[in-house]
Amino acid sequence: MANVLPREKQLLVLRLLVEGNSIRSVERITGVRKRTITNLIVKFGEKCREFLDRNLRDLELRHVECDEIWTFCRKKQGRLTDTEKSDPTIGDQYLFVAQDQGSKLIVTYAVGKRDGEMTEAFIDDLESRMVLPGVTESWDNKPQISTDGWGAYPAAIIDAFRSRVNYGQLIKNYQNSEQPGRYGPPTMVDSDRRRIVGVNNLKTICTSHVERNNLTIRTFMKRFTRLSLGFSKKLENLAAAVAIHVAHFNFCWRSRENEGGRYRTTAAMQAGIVSELWDMDRLYDEVMN
Repeated sequence: MANVLPREKQLLVLRLLVEGNSIRSVERITGVRKRTITNLIVKFGEKCREFLDRNLRDLELRHVECDEIWTFCRKKQGRLTDTEKSDPTIGDQYLFVAQDQGSKLIVTYAVGKRDGEMTEAFIDDLESRMVLPGVTESWDNKPQISTDGWGAYPAAIIDAFRSRVNYGQLIKNYQNSEQPGRYGPPTMVDSDRRRIVGVNNLKTICTSHVERNNLTIRTFMKRFTRLSLGFSKKLENLAAAVAIHVAHFNFCWRSRENEGGRYRTTAAMQAGIVSELWDMDRLYDEVMN
């Protein structure tokens, strides 16, 4: 008979993982072997992906921001051999994120290479989850999408949405300065807001919220933390870890309000997907059933 990890032990492992602990640290804290933890991540992550795919549908959103965040699998792109460069599962990988500006809900995501094919799949999936007005509706009544300057976005968004959304790009220009001996972010020298479709007011083109979410991703998923030993050896493991993070962030995570230090309701509650607070126990039961 297979040795199945008890439910409470699984929940303990998952709670530690979503709070930013590495697999090795979870192994030391819980006594659960690394292989067992990895197997749980893959199993629960696949269930989370299916759960998100079912429940994040028919969403009425006003402004969606899209961005990409870098990581790598097995080894960095610069160290790949000529043979390995043809393998899409290793080297540089990107997490594409679409986040609702109002509720902070992560509407959809994609993990893979930063290319036109992945961008099109990501945007097509975003389109399938949104409630959209007709093309004859006034621009003021259409939702808005804001992205960075990645060149594959305009064609993908126009093909998927046609003229059913307002769309603009925020292009930030950085100064290339050498900083030997340490890592430091480049200095932004200026930015350019570009109207692609609709968008009466250029000042509404914004990616600040989804870029702030990148900090949350790097804090609570060690696979994305720069200059550390945390990285994925398999793309399957990376995708599973992302699915767990997104499910927990949408349905359990509560950020603090700027004033008073009070907690906001979860993103899923603000988006009208659920009507009550969930904890990890409730998420586990909903995902695994």
